[in-house]
Amino acid sequence: MYDILSSFAFWGHFAAAAAYIALAVWLVHQYRGKNWPQVLLIGAMAMTAVWGFAATFVAPFSLAAQLSETVRNLAWLGFMFSLLRNSKGQQQRSINMIYAALTFVLLSQPVFDLLTRSIATETPGAAYALETSILLRMIFGAGALVLVHNLYSVSAPETRWGISLPMAALAAMWTFDLNLYTISYLTSEISAELINTRGIAMALLAPVFVIASKRNSQWRLQLSRTVAFQSVSLLVIGAYLIAMVLLATAIEMIGGTYVRLAQVTLIIGMSVAALLILPSGPFKAWLNVMLVKNFFQHRYDYRSEWMRFADTIGFPSPDAAPFYERVIKSLADIFESPGGLIFVPDDEGRLTLQARWNWSTAQIPANCVTSHTMPFFESTGHILAMNEIRAGKDDRCDPRAVPQWLYEDDQAWAVVPLVHFGKLAGLAVLSRPRLPRALDWEDLDMLRIVGRQVASYLAEASSQQALADNRQFEQFNRRFAFVMHDIKNLVSQLSILARNAEKHANKPEFQVDMVDTLRSSVDKMNELLARLSQHNTAKHNVPLPIDISDVVMKSVYNSRLVYPIETQLTPGMLAIADAARVDTIIGHIVQNAIEASAEGAPVKITSRPQGANVAISIIDTGTGMTESFIANQLFKPFVSTKPDGFGIGAYEARALAVSMGGSLRVESRIGKGTNFTLLLPAATQNSTTNHDQEAA
Repeated sequence: MYDILSSFAFWGHFAAAAAYIALAVWLVHQYRGKNWPQVLLIGAMAMTAVWGFAATFVAPFSLAAQLSETVRNLAWLGFMFSLLRNSKGQQQRSINMIYAALTFVLLSQPVFDLLTRSIATETPGAAYALETSILLRMIFGAGALVLVHNLYSVSAPETRWGISLPMAALAAMWTFDLNLYTISYLTSEISAELINTRGIAMALLAPVFVIASKRNSQWRLQLSRTVAFQSVSLLVIGAYLIAMVLLATAIEMIGGTYVRLAQVTLIIGMSVAALLILPSGPFKAWLNVMLVKNFFQHRYDYRSEWMRFADTIGFPSPDAAPFYERVIKSLADIFESPGGLIFVPDDEGRLTLQARWNWSTAQIPANCVTSHTMPFFESTGHILAMNEIRAGKDDRCDPRAVPQWLYEDDQAWAVVPLVHFGKLAGLAVLSRPRLPRALDWEDLDMLRIVGRQVASYLAEASSQQALADNRQFEQFNRRFAFVMHDIKNLVSQLSILARNAEKHANKPEFQVDMVDTLRSSVDKMNELLARLSQHNTAKHNVPLPIDISDVVMKSVYNSRLVYPIETQLTPGMLAIADAARVDTIIGHIVQNAIEASAEGAPVKITSRPQGANVAISIIDTGTGMTESFIANQLFKPFVSTKPDGFGIGAYEARALAVSMGGSLRVESRIGKGTNFTLLLPAATQNSTTNHDQEAA
């Protein structure tokens, strides 16, 4: 049996040495220059041949064979390293982090190989040295297999065809080695069967390398950034487990009374630490940043980021978030921001909070921007890094354009203007990433590109909304024409009834018919009214100085008879307005406040001067409204939360306010109530005199 194994060992390793030296010579003839992977592949073939000759003419597990095996593995590791360095479109700055552990293991092997032969046999020191040498080879075999898998996995699908065969051959080689040393470690002796047949196994792999070399002479691959993150994560976990095994082995070598207790404590402690640290968001963010810094020339995988961005906005799932939330999410995801806000101009051209995503703690006031915000961002398109703004390092920024709440909120990280054809379509605010970092040139370029695309989506959404509103008005006008036709028919019937009444008014039968006809006409009129809103299309009076207290008290006179309304009005306060329009506005808002409040809860009305305006506030403690409802639905025509509502009241109220040079502001919180504030131009002494002269 021994002679057979010896023959297998001699001829198998000799065949492997001859095959790989022939491969090396053939590759030298195929070499075309400036191809480092090809050079390192030739070197790896040559070192494999040297290992085969050492195992043939000395012994399969001699010191010469062990040292040449270490050099062989180091050469193949260098070849794999060169594939990553030569990856198309990706020039890594530092990739030593991945290979450092395995290189250290390889360089440590000769030390213990020499110790094994320098220490007297049959001593504990020699046994420990041999076990450590075998353990190091086990660790390298496992790590090399992980690295082969990772190299294949991180390559893009279109380049895997070229490296599949060499990776399969290397995997087979190191799988054989791992089995050899694992069995040897468990049995405390080198497996004669496996060590002697290893040469034949290596010789059988030579044709695979021949086919691989013909298939891929340039040895180029393209990294997949997504899988790279997963692969590095796997390597980190593997390194963590290797460190755990090495520390446990070191404790056993030191010895002592509490060796087992120390090992168990170490394993439990490191396992708990891994469970707490590895899955955490900050660790993942840190690992991703380190991966980008050390493996890729660019921070972003532009193709995958663009596809994710388009999928988030353009192809929502049935249960997806509303459009504006998806917009801010798509922007935040690219920059690993955990939350964000988006502001868009309302019908009056003021920036208002449209949506927020994962940022519930942001305190946004009703007047969320300054008068300089929109002109500055619209004219410059300047992206703000809030850390630089707070430190006073941004010379291009106009401090007046940054509202105070942005300074005070430490989570505000970046402010991105969304400009479309010179018009500000919106303003996005991103919260600070889990791993804080400064914005660099690549971040700013990416923000500008994505910001332009987001602005186009916002402009398109605004155009679609305007078109939908126009269609609703068209439907309303069509419905109004049908109703007018029905009213004409009713008028005709009543006209006939009036003419007949002159002749038959004294007849009891006619009186009964007349009552039935009138009742039917009234029912039909009520039905027609239910199909229309009370939209006032008549011409309005010219705004004149009016006493706000008198107009408000007249507007709520009937309502105060049936519902508690508290008033705190400043007497003698004049505003330039139309009393009829103010009456309509207050009537709409007060009625809404009564319907939103609990039974008996008072509605409060106050008036006060506010700059150049007169402010009339109508406050209730009712159910309140969400920011999304205020921004998207409250002032939209034909949108109502009430079953019998027309959806015109708030829309008409604001339209009337704007027609008088005023505005209508809303502040509301769910469960707390709502505050509608009507702002009207205050009447100055000059305006009052001018109107008096015009009246005279």
